[in-house]
Amino acid sequence: MVAEGMLTTQQAAERLGVKPQTLYAYVSRGLVARVRAADGKGSLFAVADIEALADRSAPARGEAPAAPAIRTELTLLEDDRLFYRGRDATVLAERSTFEATAVWLWTARDEPRARFVPPAERLAAAARAGADALPATARVVDRFKAAVVAASVADPLSLDLRADSVVATGHALVGALLAAVPERAPVAGEGVAERLWARLTDAPASESAAGLRALEAALILLADHDIATSTYAARLAASTRADPYAVVTAGLAVLDGPKHGGAGALARRVLVRAHETDPVTALATTLREGGSVPGFGHVLYRAHDPRAETLLRLTAALPDPHGFLAVATELIAVARDRFGTFPAVDFALALLCELCAFPADAEESIFALARTVGWIAHALEEYRSTPIRHRPAGVYTGPRQGREELREQPT
Repeated sequence: MVAEGMLTTQQAAERLGVKPQTLYAYVSRGLVARVRAADGKGSLFAVADIEALADRSAPARGEAPAAPAIRTELTLLEDDRLFYRGRDATVLAERSTFEATAVWLWTARDEPRARFVPPAERLAAAARAGADALPATARVVDRFKAAVVAASVADPLSLDLRADSVVATGHALVGALLAAVPERAPVAGEGVAERLWARLTDAPASESAAGLRALEAALILLADHDIATSTYAARLAASTRADPYAVVTAGLAVLDGPKHGGAGALARRVLVRAHETDPVTALATTLREGGSVPGFGHVLYRAHDPRAETLLRLTAALPDPHGFLAVATELIAVARDRFGTFPAVDFALALLCELCAFPADAEESIFALARTVGWIAHALEEYRSTPIRHRPAGVYTGPRQGREELREQPT
């Protein structure tokens, strides 16, 4: 008797419309999981897995199904809400710290007073040296990339993939990223948000408690977000058992684009343009140039981005000598009324950076530092899973050459 919710090999193959041999090929490529039957003589497949695979199967004959969804215990997006291991990320953003959130994502341990100690001096020195070797025009994210590579060379235990060691490396990586950027103001405390603040502005954090709180919230809200493209790249690297430094390098490489990590900077341009002209003109000009408005709408949310709502509420308490808050409010209203869309976290992050007078590339820097925590969390999950399991099949669409044609070619 087959257990409820399970299918035999023949049943699963029939549901997918393939031969059993093809089904086992999907298993070998990590597209679907199988379990041994109780009698030890056959395989069983979960109905939910087969149905999900069937939904993603390409309709054209000969095409392989797309890679299945990745099972994760880290992030849940449901009903326009975001949860980290079952905890509402927006609540964490207003009440917790970035370090405590990182520990929660990495270990599921509740450590509200968690602090990240600076990395060993050899790692910090390597990170600084790697970043300082770049031209003066390098962005902060460029310094992050160089710092990660340099720090990995300086860490003799980088290949230790045991969970406790990976967590320790996560601590060191965050410290290495911070070490790669020179301080511009006195550091007001030991927290990551306080240390980052001192690298983004020369204004003392002690003079802007609301700004520091909003920055900490931004780091928490951006720490993870399901299987985003950069997170998928990080998991792919981890599936080959690449070390955490290589995992973060993969994530940084994919983050570095206008459709992902660079979206905040583009949203800031819209905000500044609206301040210089008016919101309607700014939106119209941006649409004419690119066909869309950066910082508004999100494929995973239907009515609102909870991260944006939380961050916008916190930024409302910041000093605003130039009237950007009013401009942002009008932009949001026009986008809602004319396009039926809502502000995404990229827009809220852009507003935070403008109000705090952070440098032009601050949005991507904050995003990258925050998401490093998520990439490490996903690496920890991946290290516990079957290696090299993400192997979607390519579908060849180029010209074919028969054997006879091949023999007729001159040698």
